[in-house]
Amino acid sequence: MRLGFFLLILVLLWLPVAAPIYFLISDSNLVTILTMGLLFGEFLLLLRWWGRKVYQQPKLLKRYGLERTRQNGLDLLKGLSIGLMFTLSLFALEGLLGWLEFQTPKVVLLRVILEGLLSALGIGFAEELVFRGWLLDELQRDYTQKASLWIDAIAFAVLHFLKPFKEVIRTFPAFPGLLLLGLTLVWAKRSRKGRLGLPIGLHAGLVWGYYIINVGQLVQYSGNVSPWITGVDSNPVAGLMGLLFLSVLAFWMRKQAI
Repeated sequence: MRLGFFLLILVLLWLPVAAPIYFLISDSNLVTILTMGLLFGEFLLLLRWWGRKVYQQPKLLKRYGLERTRQNGLDLLKGLSIGLMFTLSLFALEGLLGWLEFQTPKVVLLRVILEGLLSALGIGFAEELVFRGWLLDELQRDYTQKASLWIDAIAFAVLHFLKPFKEVIRTFPAFPGLLLLGLTLVWAKRSRKGRLGLPIGLHAGLVWGYYIINVGQLVQYSGNVSPWITGVDSNPVAGLMGLLFLSVLAFWMRKQAI
């Protein structure tokens, strides 16, 4: 009931401002950036009110693990390097196996790297604050650690499929990987006594590596193996190799969380 009430307030605040954007702007990418940025901004403002009025806790962000400490910053950098290493190692191994070929970049690679870093940090920060911050905290107030872990991971995976039904079917092979990633990020947070630095860094590092490869057009798949192995729709999360690498990362984070 709390989750539903929170989301209802958020939507009622967001719709009156977001609706005109959909009607007045034709560029779909710009619409998405503006409306999602607005939604996240209102989410942050609502959290302040929610903490004071519902829990009498004015510093909810600190409770979620978003604290400005040296250790949290080091965790973020560690997670960023681990996530980037795992992604690039996956593509490097597939290259050695002859499943893809590396291409000379047709764009300014340094620009792609910097743009990717900023985008990845934004995505990692926003999604981890929502899923491993707010949602996980709300769940853990009423449910066991195990139940909260699985509900949070399932919600994380499911909400990545808010798209037209045909797109859901086409991209559904990514669901197991997203579920495993959701579990991994909860374990990452628990391994750091509730701090969000490591999950934000891990999430951002994985996204950053894929951004560099994808936007930089650095690889060309050879077609020697099925996309079910390398990743359906060229998405490594939707392939057996991606699942294998994520499983290693998940095992590592789970072991540290115990």
